[in-house]
Amino acid sequence: MTYVVTDNCIRCKYTDCVEVCPVDCFYEGENFLVIHPDECIDCGVCEPECPAEAIKPDTEPGLDKWLKINADFSTQWPNITKKKDPLPEAEEMDGIEGKYEKYFSDKPGEGD
Repeated sequence: MTYVVTDNCIRCKYTDCVEVCPVDCFYEGENFLVIHPDECIDCGVCEPECPAEAIKPDTEPGLDKWLKINADFSTQWPNITKKKDPLPEAEEMDGIEGKYEKYFSDKPGEGD
């Protein structure tokens, strides 16, 4: 098992989760975070830290797409271990449906 970052992180990109991760397995895109599934130790401390409730265990049904997205982009984007400010539109984007299709960017973020 691993944890995955899902749709609701897009254009919110809260980073409370990265600060508590004991193995630094978060990677930063331009408007989204991902978890490297081979680095995640399944501790679960990140899940309750996400204000957007975008982090889920991969054992929940229907998360195969998100596991692949997390696995793919965690090898392309820079590592992030320090909390940053969320994106300016985070509050208004929280809970919007279909964010992957509408807003996802495959560009890397800045990392640490």
